[in-house]
Amino acid sequence: MLTAELKAFYMVARLGSITLAAKKLGLSQPTVTTQIRHLESQYDVELFYRGGRRMSLSDEGARLMPMVKALQQQEADIEFFLRNSGQVKGALRIAATAPYYILDLVKVFRERLPQVEVSVEIGNSQQVLEWLEDYKVDLAASSQLLDDPRLVRRVLGSDPLVLAVHRSHPLAARAHIELGALAGQCLLLREQGSTTRSLTEQMLKQAGVVTGPLLEIGSRESIREGVLRNIGVSLIARHEVPHNPELKVLTVEQAPSMHEYLYCLKERKQARLPAAFLGLAQEVRPAP
Repeated sequence: MLTAELKAFYMVARLGSITLAAKKLGLSQPTVTTQIRHLESQYDVELFYRGGRRMSLSDEGARLMPMVKALQQQEADIEFFLRNSGQVKGALRIAATAPYYILDLVKVFRERLPQVEVSVEIGNSQQVLEWLEDYKVDLAASSQLLDDPRLVRRVLGSDPLVLAVHRSHPLAARAHIELGALAGQCLLLREQGSTTRSLTEQMLKQAGVVTGPLLEIGSRESIREGVLRNIGVSLIARHEVPHNPELKVLTVEQAPSMHEYLYCLKERKQARLPAAFLGLAQEVRPAP
């Protein structure tokens, strides 16, 4: 069986990089390189053109790609069927950018279907949608708005961006600020791929505000800890700011709202467990 080699081929073809493919697959770079070379040598075919750091598909690789993609989807469909073939049992995999909206739904879902196993993986907006596309999860809750014909979308909620500061910070004396007040401030930001970061950078750029040095921190929990230690300030969705006497929340002029959406692949929207969860989301928080 060529399952491992074909998965390596598929991921390298998608990302154009051995390094990125290895990270996605949870393998070492030498392992992925060996799998690609084994596939090429076994069938005496060149699947990639090697040029610098970028791996581009050869003509043979381009013809193979749709077949491997179909095989990947078929494998995911078989696994999905087996997980959800029982009457009341099964497993539902969910990815979310934050636990706030999704866990309320999970609680009600588990009360209605207590024998169903539910797992929730947390990532940024870009990651959770990639996991959905790669069939690693059945549903994805993301703050990124996508108009994709392959996806079903439900609205989970909406929350404005606010500024979180330590209570001893000079800005803490205010209840509301204009964006210009952030000039020169140390801003704590999520990693690239975060919708919060994208909205923050876009808002500051449009307003012509130049902050001080940026500090990138890879999780919202760590961002909050950074604010609690008065390392910097952060623009964050209101419901993500914990109740803490050391923190002060300021409203921000013209700050956009963060929307949270629930996505499912359209091809799986009729499957029993995803359909039940989508229906619950529509029931509890009907889309406008």
